[in-house]
Amino acid sequence: MCTAISFLTKQHYFGRNLDLEYHYNETVTITPRHFRLSFRYAGELNNHYAYIGMATIEAAYPLYYDATNEFGLSMAGLNFPHFAKYQPLSDNKTNIAPFEFIPWILSQCKTVSDAERILSTTNLTDICFSEKYPQTPLHWIICDRYRSVVVEPTATGLEIHENPVGVLTNSPGFTFQMYNLANYLNLTPQWPQNRFSNNINLEPYSAGMGALGLPGDLSSASRFVRAAFTKLNSVCDQDENSSVSQFFHILDSVAQQRGCVQVNGKLEKTVYSSCCNTNTGIYYYTTYENRQITAVCLYGAELNSNQIVAYPLRYTQQIVSEND
Repeated sequence: MCTAISFLTKQHYFGRNLDLEYHYNETVTITPRHFRLSFRYAGELNNHYAYIGMATIEAAYPLYYDATNEFGLSMAGLNFPHFAKYQPLSDNKTNIAPFEFIPWILSQCKTVSDAERILSTTNLTDICFSEKYPQTPLHWIICDRYRSVVVEPTATGLEIHENPVGVLTNSPGFTFQMYNLANYLNLTPQWPQNRFSNNINLEPYSAGMGALGLPGDLSSASRFVRAAFTKLNSVCDQDENSSVSQFFHILDSVAQQRGCVQVNGKLEKTVYSSCCNTNTGIYYYTTYENRQITAVCLYGAELNSNQIVAYPLRYTQQIVSEND
């Protein structure tokens, strides 16, 4: 399971927690403008926008979990079990496999509005990458500085939802997640007032009681509420360090600790957390094993190349010793 957020201070930031019970040798990967993108049913693109994100590279092809392109458009795929329905091949639309979806959008769109135009003629079809990488049920969040939308494949095709909170988790669908927020409309970061009764004098005995009832479990519905509340009430300075630090603190509020979620006898954890400054193309990340923030810049690579560039993740914990 996973959580993604879009966050605006002076600049725009996008990122996510990837919560899984296994690794696929993820790397921070830069796809330059002339890397040949070969789509199963949509031909090739040899000239396109560059983008940076987290991907598994298999057979020289980057399978992206999340990415941001050189114009700041960002996208992430999150698990959507029991609800995702991919379509058979279509004669009337462009057929794109789910593993191709992030490159398909980020290689040719600058804004969410651009993406919506492409989506109107896109058919997400049930094609897996290989036997090693079977089909995964997904939905996606697409963001620029000004807008955020959620794209969900359903039995009737692609549903596109405006996303005013800039948060996405997993199943159920986005419509439910937004409706569910109403159950928590009384939450507040402020000192709470007594609404229980005018006939009894009740006083808060601790700071933070305005958020009493904020869910603390690790289900996707609870993480959506907690991430939305934390993000929408978040306050930080406008500089880069403060913004990046605050972004990771928001993601930490919904991170999964090893041992708290078991899936088929395996232990799920937050494999990595990412934060990309979509204005500068700097992609920050931490891993479960290494809490130090590592940065990779899109513009540190030759973007007019035709070769992808991959940076292995740093898994060894980096600790600063003051008196060793």
